[in-house]
Amino acid sequence: MAASSGVGAAADRGDSECILEPLSLPESPCGVAAVEESPSVPCIFCEEYFPQAEQDQLLKHMIIEHKLVIADVKLVADFRRYILYWKKRFTEQPITDFCSVIRTNSEAPVEEQDNYFLLCDVLPEDRLLREQLQQKRLREILEQQQRERDDTSFHSICMFCDKEFTGNRSVLFNHMARDHAFNVGLPDNIVNCNEFLAALQKKLDNLQCLYCERTFRDKNTLKDHMRKKQHRRINAKNTEYDRFYIINYLEFGKSWEEVQSEDDRELLDNLEEDWSDWEEHPVCAVCLFCEKQADATEKLCFHMKEAHGFDLLKIKAEHGLKFYQQVKLVNFIRREIHQCRCYNCKEMFQSKTELISHMEVTKHITFLPTRSTWDQPQYYFPTYENDTLLCTLSDSEDELTAKDQSEDVPIISEDISDLEALRQSSVLNQLLREENNN
Repeated sequence: MAASSGVGAAADRGDSECILEPLSLPESPCGVAAVEESPSVPCIFCEEYFPQAEQDQLLKHMIIEHKLVIADVKLVADFRRYILYWKKRFTEQPITDFCSVIRTNSEAPVEEQDNYFLLCDVLPEDRLLREQLQQKRLREILEQQQRERDDTSFHSICMFCDKEFTGNRSVLFNHMARDHAFNVGLPDNIVNCNEFLAALQKKLDNLQCLYCERTFRDKNTLKDHMRKKQHRRINAKNTEYDRFYIINYLEFGKSWEEVQSEDDRELLDNLEEDWSDWEEHPVCAVCLFCEKQADATEKLCFHMKEAHGFDLLKIKAEHGLKFYQQVKLVNFIRREIHQCRCYNCKEMFQSKTELISHMEVTKHITFLPTRSTWDQPQYYFPTYENDTLLCTLSDSEDELTAKDQSEDVPIISEDISDLEALRQSSVLNQLLREENNN
């Protein structure tokens, strides 16, 4: 019995002495090395510590308790490293070796006067420290951005349609811009992408508009609001998003607006420069049927008439083509030639050379197809984005002809003959239907 009682007592002692929570050794707060790994920021002068998120509380403490003022804190790229550096330096030399002394109540009795110490980048050592911290932060951010650019293991879900995306982050951003009209800029300009997406998703989960940040009663109401108000974008004035754009790290302490305004001022200053030596290079238009270029419309029209038998000026006069009708005609011909298809007989060819040879031999190049074939709204849009010929078209000859005509001749708007068809095919009808359904 005694033995068993001893065993029971030992067991009781074992239960009472077991460790139920993690232990840690005491740290020496006076050494800089001891606080390097701490997430909090120490006071430069005493043993007080403050969380990094409470930076303002630490600054307030140092002003009230130690009379220290740090100038332009927002320009310090890494506040914690900055404080640790000066904590060490102030143990090596007197504070007056580094700080300017500001005396308050200088006209009052000596006992009522206070001396405040100003630490700022007028001191070369402080300025060098700030620059080094800024460069270090910029290197870290650029390295992070490059890792995200090269990352092929990205995985996320679209916050608007729940579609899943893997691979590179640009796939998701391009999808949201194309399919949901949600554009946050070029993916390559974004850093800390996962945090950025999480911040946006949190707002939507809280039924909060990403732009005006109003809160709504349910998800459908929020979606309708963002669509109708065109709020599928972030608010550029919200500084919460600044840390996700690389431009805000180029000059720390300056927002993207300040950086851009400086660029604008530089541009305005450059406008005052002397441009007398500027040489304007002529812009050349390209023939409709070959690679020939000319710096004047008249030269190009003469070439097309002599080389290909296509008289654009004659066609323009005979058909009474106004400016936008000429645009449609040019875009129509450009598209047919690009597709190696004769615009009269619709025969297809293997190459552009064979097509032009066929059109010149059969005289199909000279005559236009029926007006309804090319006088279509779709040909308002250029076949080639850099088609200079479109910029040189004019209806000046039509104006001269109009002067010779009777003044009581009614002016008929182009496309009026097919007005009913235009109404039926208008994109406005689709927009009205969507609005009525909502």
